[in-house]
Amino acid sequence: MTRSARPLPARHLRPPMGWNSWDCYGTTVTEEEVLANAEFMREHLLPHGWDTVVVDIQWYEPTARAHGYNPDAPLVLDDHGRQFPAPNRFPSAVAGAGFGPLAERVHGMGLRFGLHIMRGIPRRAVEAKLPVFGTEFTAADVADTDSVCPWNSDNYGLNHDHPGAQAYYDAQVAQFADWGVDFVKADDMLFPYHEREIAAYARAIERSGRPIELSLSPGTDMSVARLDHLREHATMWRVCDDLWDRWEDVEAQFARMARWAPWQGQPGWADADMLPLGHIGIRAERGEDRHSRLTRPEQVSLLTLWLISRSPLMMGGDLPTSPPETIELLTNDEALDVLWHSTGNREVLRERDLVLWTAGDSDGHTRYAAVFSLAGEERRFEVPLGSIGAGPGDRIREVWTRTDTAHDGRRLVAELPAHGAALYRLGEDGSRE
Repeated sequence: MTRSARPLPARHLRPPMGWNSWDCYGTTVTEEEVLANAEFMREHLLPHGWDTVVVDIQWYEPTARAHGYNPDAPLVLDDHGRQFPAPNRFPSAVAGAGFGPLAERVHGMGLRFGLHIMRGIPRRAVEAKLPVFGTEFTAADVADTDSVCPWNSDNYGLNHDHPGAQAYYDAQVAQFADWGVDFVKADDMLFPYHEREIAAYARAIERSGRPIELSLSPGTDMSVARLDHLREHATMWRVCDDLWDRWEDVEAQFARMARWAPWQGQPGWADADMLPLGHIGIRAERGEDRHSRLTRPEQVSLLTLWLISRSPLMMGGDLPTSPPETIELLTNDEALDVLWHSTGNREVLRERDLVLWTAGDSDGHTRYAAVFSLAGEERRFEVPLGSIGAGPGDRIREVWTRTDTAHDGRRLVAELPAHGAALYRLGEDGSRE
């Protein structure tokens, strides 16, 4: 199957897909590295729906380092306390150009440009009492100095009882819009849940006049009771803390995504976090320079769960130096069809080491099923066809191996490696070609 056989749905009907610098470069990514990943995406991934390049945290920190944050970091700010790219890392940002030139180059590749931002206002702006753009207030007037992030000391929260708080976010996002930003990952928003900060940031995006997508993090202990507020204000929201290349991190997502999958769709997307695949840890917060420690079957399981639960996909590995086998997984159009076109996605069984998911398709006749093994060794599973919504006359195709799977009309036999998965397309004709 080629991508042209079935066009991608409109953007708002599918989860965002892209690359984010965090897993490979942490706080230290440079303009050259962003462009290298953008060029690789244009060449190899854009035809498969991957279209967003995101610069993660502390792009305004000239002394950023791997494995943590510098206390009282010398952030690059303008006269109104708004963050500007550090010119030693982003040379095109000099002379007040900000991210405008870099965003223009990314747009020229047919891609979208995104950036990360912390909740609140820089502490250095507060200490210097810098004026809030367009107001008579200063950063010290609008800051809530009792509201701090537990893991990063760059910012204070904002006091949203003060009118200058909204004005600060309005000015910050207006700057992003002027640069051509398409996607903002706003961090330290969800744990604890900062309801007024989220609403204020969404309001600033609306006032900017640019259709910027808002992603919220980090998502620890996220409750579905927040769903209406999240859908009203954001495109996507994390449902976990940072996920790394450890099987225990992946396994913990089964319960979370089973909780959120019934609510996935056009109003917004629950995000299972970035894909710690390929070449990661180059200058990251966690671990050393490495290729993902997840085994190949674990990587297939991760992607299968993200696809069948319709999570956004943000690749965390450095694309140009990731192995071809990783890129092959990311560009499997038969598998990606599940992300784009599936409906009614749900976990239907979890017993001992076996997990089953099913979904329909927007075409009205194709169905999907995923079979996961949580066992630490190779296992043979005999799955009744009725347990995955299949009938005796169905043709069953496993999309990762692109092979038809035989069955006896009563059950499907899945031979899965440790922590492995299979993703099936079900239907009388078994294909759309």
